[in-house]
Amino acid sequence: MDPQIIEKVVQEMADFTPEMGEIEGVALLKGICDVWDSVYNFQARDGDIVVATYPKSGTTWMQEILDLVVHDADVEKSLRAPAFIKVPFLDMGHTSLELANSMPSPRVLKTHMPIHLVPPSFWKKDVKFVYVARNPKDCMVSYYYFYKMDQTLADPGTWDNFFSMFMAGNVTWGNWFDHVLGWWKAKDKHKILYMFYEDMIEDPQREIQKVITFLGKDFSEDMVQKILQHTSFKSMKNNSMANFTVLPESVFDQSATTFMRKGTVGDWKNHFHDSQNIIFDEEYKKKMEGSDLVFRTEF
Repeated sequence: MDPQIIEKVVQEMADFTPEMGEIEGVALLKGICDVWDSVYNFQARDGDIVVATYPKSGTTWMQEILDLVVHDADVEKSLRAPAFIKVPFLDMGHTSLELANSMPSPRVLKTHMPIHLVPPSFWKKDVKFVYVARNPKDCMVSYYYFYKMDQTLADPGTWDNFFSMFMAGNVTWGNWFDHVLGWWKAKDKHKILYMFYEDMIEDPQREIQKVITFLGKDFSEDMVQKILQHTSFKSMKNNSMANFTVLPESVFDQSATTFMRKGTVGDWKNHFHDSQNIIFDEEYKKKMEGSDLVFRTEF
């Protein structure tokens, strides 16, 4: 991989500032809003595979799985470049889009966009989406630590402050409820495999097999085991191509908290006060009413 490309993408990340904007009611970094025309007009191709998530829902984990499935479980090939180069982040703008345009098909791409902001060309081509959803309590905790680490995002302040921000949808990529429900409602209208982080933790082999089948592949047991081992939390935490340690501290400051922090279910219990839990459960009940979308917050 050309080091200049990596340098260019890293510089694009570093140029983002914490200033916020909005597109169609969704809170986004102003840097994304400024290049929105380029993002919205991006041209999909037949055969594209897109990992779509609300932030901190297992995105990098699924990126690695998809990359390995596309490359027939070739672990050496998966180590060819950092995650953000192998799987261009469409939302970021010019350099990431240029990178995506320069890649051969089938491309694996990434977005955090709610479904109504996905570039329209994706609905006109034969594209497969893998959407990963994570229970909102753990997602909120993980996002809080990400905000503390990502130097391009505003200082989240205290946990109590971030709890209020998250509940109001005043975090980048907007409201969690709108995001997960939007993709859930669309899953039967398009080629969308809707997956759950908790299921991936519970039985990663079963969930990896779902992805293999969805992408029309047929792997031997040995190939599945290779993917399973390479995408374990321990393996990815120690893999510099997946753990974002190639980014400078000016982008991701991992001295206080690592990008891959715990990778567990139920950590929210160490953060939510009783009153916050009550507030959240009431909001959850109200927002999810009438939907058959169900999340597990513990095992």
